[in-house]
Amino acid sequence: MTRFSFSFNQPLLNGAGFLSNQRFIRVARNNLKVSEQVFRQQVVSTIVLVENAYWDLAAQQQNVRVAEQSLSVSDRLLKDNQIRLDVGTMSPLDVTSAESEVAARTRDLTIARTNLQLQEANLKNILSKNVSAELDKASIVLKDPMPEPKDSDIPATEKAIESALEKRPDFRQAQVSLENQDIALKFTKRSLLPNAAIFGFYAGSGLQGDTTTSQSGIWDSFTQSFKGTYPEYAGGVSMTLPLRNRVAQADSLRTQLEANQIKIGLQRSRSQIELEVRKAIIGLIQGKAQVEAAHQAVRLARAIFEGEQSKLDAGASTSYQVILRERDLIAAQQAEVIAVAGYSKARVEMDRSMGRVFESNSIEYSDALSGTISKMPVSPFAVTSSGKEGK
Repeated sequence: MTRFSFSFNQPLLNGAGFLSNQRFIRVARNNLKVSEQVFRQQVVSTIVLVENAYWDLAAQQQNVRVAEQSLSVSDRLLKDNQIRLDVGTMSPLDVTSAESEVAARTRDLTIARTNLQLQEANLKNILSKNVSAELDKASIVLKDPMPEPKDSDIPATEKAIESALEKRPDFRQAQVSLENQDIALKFTKRSLLPNAAIFGFYAGSGLQGDTTTSQSGIWDSFTQSFKGTYPEYAGGVSMTLPLRNRVAQADSLRTQLEANQIKIGLQRSRSQIELEVRKAIIGLIQGKAQVEAAHQAVRLARAIFEGEQSKLDAGASTSYQVILRERDLIAAQQAEVIAVAGYSKARVEMDRSMGRVFESNSIEYSDALSGTISKMPVSPFAVTSSGKEGK
């Protein structure tokens, strides 16, 4: 005896469609996207950390140069005062003031150099998992100059916000999380529906075979099964109407509340991103004004200092006045370094807030994912052979 059967059961309400079977597959795919965005966010944070540490190091190098120049000027003033003392045109007190200024400038140079060493160590620690003795002895040579402000650095607010909402990894994570919650919400809503289904059944039996009285064979039995010589069939519609499906209702309500929370979080994230973009733009505007004012202050302080030196040479000023003008110049130069470093970091923050850190530094995400380098990154501040900054 052989038997062939076929049956089907198609839900019409609760459990209808592909969602019941594809729910967790779609959620897993979205979770993969979330993991990718989390990794992208970590890479962005690392790049921003390195860029800021780089500009801190550049600022410390500038401070060392300012301190060296200040010490050189103080030494020259001391030597000139000693010559004037020898010829009797200056009092010993003026020489003492110059010696005090040399000591102060030597102290400033020592502090500037040690701060540079600390910042070098900080950058090495960020870039390397293990700082070896050879790496610890090596000096970091900076190739990119500190950028000068340009009007083109400041983007239009609406375009900047649009770019941020399109590219920011944290906003993409929130969007994908909402997609997952929408999938769960659709599933729980369908679970509230009655269980209705169409079902059908068909079977065919073969009653032939080798017996003591018949030698028809198994193939004849198979033929009867598939031809439906002795068929069985049934079909119909089934429906189950629960009086109060409290479990499904609770699941649906909880999922709806979670979806509402995610929507609120998404809107909060959108508002935060817009605020960060606006703050970054304002930071660029302020930084540009500060750098321009700092440049002008240095030019004026240097002119005043040189004028005071000329007056001293002509006998119309005192060594103390020259020292005061020198201190003003040093303060202006240090403020200039702080302003330019702040503007450099403001540009980094602008890239981060707009979600264009990879593009600005010519870094391929696939390289970061695989841990290989297909092409060398290019700093947005690198000066090309044409004298223009790279992008």
